Amino acid sequence: MLSLLFSNPLSFVIFAIILLAVITVHEFAHALAADRLGDPTARLAGRLTLNPLSHLDPVGTLLFLMAGFGWGKPVPFDPFNLKNPKKDGAVISFAGPLSNIIIAVTASVILRIVMISGGFGLNFFLTDILITFIRFNILLAIFNLIPVHPLDGFRVVAGLLPKKYYHDWLELERYGIIFLIMLIFPFFGSSPVSAIISPVMKFFLSLLIPGSLGGII
Repeated sequence: MLSLLFSNPLSFVIFAIILLAVITVHEFAHALAADRLGDPTARLAGRLTLNPLSHLDPVGTLLFLMAGFGWGKPVPFDPFNLKNPKKDGAVISFAGPLSNIIIAVTASVILRIVMISGGFGLNFFLTDILITFIRFNILLAIFNLIPVHPLDGFRVVAGLLPKKYYHDWLELERYGIIFLIMLIFPFFGSSPVSAIISPVMKFFLSLLIPGSLGGII
């Protein structure tokens, strides 16, 4: 994506705006879920906002621009403020990916309406933007559901595990960044995370993007 900055600056700006929107909604959903579940930590930290600057993680955003996947600034929450830390922590973590999936489905519906309507001069432009919007939302959701700290999937899995395994799983949190680097590092020309994400991406995009646009996926 970063190469577009020099080859097609306009496309780069559009992609960057979409990326900002996708990450912002994702992190806002975390903060909103935590606040609704009784933990004001995110709100007091200024994260219950749709201001993109409050949610950008420098490393995660740069990685998104360079490698095509990344993350926003983790939303803090205090488990001691939650009635059921195990379950509520999983709900808070899943709220981000879920928001991206909901938005992707909504964009898919709009895409089909645009295609059916016809006659609009902006149809091709809107189609490209909607497809990119769907792709970014699904990509962020899938990547963040990988069960490695600091990604959302780590806490989601923790919430699903029986209590006897819960604390043992949380012990792996300290090694999360090591696992994440191993997943991202391009061994033999491609990163392991790409092999994990690609087939899942293709499946969801085949559902959300009409078959006639399959060549754009």
